Amino acid sequence: MSESDEEWLHLKPTEPLPSQCCGSGCRPCVFDIYEGELERWTQAKAKKDKSLLTRKREEPKSNAVDLISTETFTAFQLKSVEQLTEDTYLYTFALPSETSLGLKLGQHIVLRGTVNGLEIQRAYTPVNSVDTTGYFDVLIKVTIYEEGLMSHYIKSWKRGDRVFWRGPFGGFPYRPNQYGQLIMLASGTGLAPMLPILQHITANEEDETFVILVGCFRTFKDIYMKQLLLEQSRYWNIRTFYALSKEESLEKLSWSYRENTHLGRITKSVIANLINSCKRKPFVLICGSLTFNDDMVSCLKSLGIEEDSYFVF
Repeated sequence: MSESDEEWLHLKPTEPLPSQCCGSGCRPCVFDIYEGELERWTQAKAKKDKSLLTRKREEPKSNAVDLISTETFTAFQLKSVEQLTEDTYLYTFALPSETSLGLKLGQHIVLRGTVNGLEIQRAYTPVNSVDTTGYFDVLIKVTIYEEGLMSHYIKSWKRGDRVFWRGPFGGFPYRPNQYGQLIMLASGTGLAPMLPILQHITANEEDETFVILVGCFRTFKDIYMKQLLLEQSRYWNIRTFYALSKEESLEKLSWSYRENTHLGRITKSVIANLINSCKRKPFVLICGSLTFNDDMVSCLKSLGIEEDSYFVF
């Protein structure tokens, strides 16, 4: 191998490891970025022009301040950590004053971490309103077990640490009054993409969409963001409902929660009752584990709900 060939070989992009893909269907994925970089490298090598490797591609013009990129990771400082339940935390990251992250409703961002030299990536959805400036909040369940590398990484965070994110990706295209009624089926941290949509609706006096938010948790103490959910439920068009799979008795709950809480897992009959209670034709949003999402879709299909009447995050 000549010296020139060896030099080009050092410049060749490295294929990502499977652990570097968050598995959320991001576009561009780390593998898409790799393919693009490999193509540029191949063209540059053929033309023997290394400047092609560093030449910036034209980006679409935007009036917004680009604080985050879909292709490269940007560091954000961890501002504070609030423990919400035994294993779930709210992490707040600082943004420049009077600037927002620039996300649209339902979009997620990808976190990069490194543990024992292995790079890992996971997707999370900020829970604050998309118009929030100066910071963004991320809800993360941290379960420590041997194979849980990302949880080990997150548990090591301290205030002031710089944490790397890229995005945004995905999203739920929503317009005010687009749907007569929304039913939000959220399990655990699947609550995250629902909250910005909920706050977007209640912040707009012209939006008369009815919403039933169904939060599925193990017990009452495991419910996240209780205060925010309580505030949202006070709006005339918002109703909250809970399915608690491990709670033993409604008597242990506050009076305000007893009427809108189901003990046990959410079932086809529970969903049917919710749909029948709707004043308008509902559109259903679903977010949770893969098993939860599959179960909810199966229930909806068995109730005659067509694919164009639900959306899975």
